[in-house]
Amino acid sequence: MASKKKNTSGEGLENVENALSKTEMFIEKNQKVLLGILAGIIIIVGGFWAYQKYYKIPQGEKALSQMFVAEQYFEIDSFKLALHGDGNYPGFIDIVDNYSNTKQGNLAKFYAGISYMHLHQYDEAIKYLSGFKTSDVIYASEKYGLIGDAYVEKKEYPKAINYYTKATEKNINDFTTPVYLKKLGLVYEEQGEYEKALKVYENISNNFSKTQDAASIDKYIERAKIKLGKQ
Repeated sequence: MASKKKNTSGEGLENVENALSKTEMFIEKNQKVLLGILAGIIIIVGGFWAYQKYYKIPQGEKALSQMFVAEQYFEIDSFKLALHGDGNYPGFIDIVDNYSNTKQGNLAKFYAGISYMHLHQYDEAIKYLSGFKTSDVIYASEKYGLIGDAYVEKKEYPKAINYYTKATEKNINDFTTPVYLKKLGLVYEEQGEYEKALKVYENISNNFSKTQDAASIDKYIERAKIKLGKQ
């Protein structure tokens, strides 16, 4: 039995040595290919690092410094200057066009969308707000809600309902959700969908009772019930 175990061990060692030899042969045979793959990985990783350090970060810093003036115009409601600049400093549109791959360029789309809303240019507002990307709950809710507002102004109520629903269902919070729920209810009423409006108003009353929008929601509930013949 001992002799049999020894032979098995010897065969195992021989198999390992054979496997190692085959691996060495494979590496030697495909050395150029493997080195090419390794070099490619190094170039991709190194290129991404260089892109971040020497291009994207400096671009973001440049966009931030230039956007400061546009933000100041935005704060004082000079929306045309905020959008198009004053001749010395660029506006949000130029920042979007020149720095679209930076965080600042992305944020400029949000500012541009709001500015166009104030100027009653709703198609442009929808365009820039739709291009704004964010994972922040409040910003996302504001984005969808503002697009809903734009469609209300265009009297495209089904689209407004769609965006108000996105604003209230995907990004629930006490700050924006009750605001857009009320707007959703009003659009439902405009469409004659009083049952849906009632459910929305009751949602505000039941789940957002401590918010400002809930303070006056009872009259909306009563109005919807009257129109439904429930009073």
